[in-house]
Amino acid sequence: QVQLVESGGGLVQAGGSLELSCAASGRTFSRYAMGWFRQAPGKEREFVARMYWTSGNTYYANSVKGRFTISRDNAKSTVYLQMNSLKPNDTAVYYCAAATYYSGGDYSTEIPYNYWGQGTQVTVSS
Repeated sequence: QVQLVESGGGLVQAGGSLELSCAASGRTFSRYAMGWFRQAPGKEREFVARMYWTSGNTYYANSVKGRFTISRDNAKSTVYLQMNSLKPNDTAVYYCAAATYYSGGDYSTEIPYNYWGQGTQVTVSS
């Protein structure tokens, strides 16, 4: 069984920074892509960022482009989301997700991801 565990969430003032981590544990698994999604209260879960694991190619939602950075540490089997210049509307539960195979789908949507973490709360105060 594969487990993804997010950490690093918390309360921060607007303009501040946080770094989220997503550590994978359990059986060894291949990763085609890793993604970060978020869900604000009363809203649907939305895409934030993704990285193709082998190439390192990244892609961001327009709302976070230039402020957030997705990165990885292969040795630690961990993916990160560095969040800078945080805004109150970044407040959400943040989820990491893993897609373990190529499906030809759009990796800025939830569909190709077959493992999900439990989420970590990020609250940005004004």
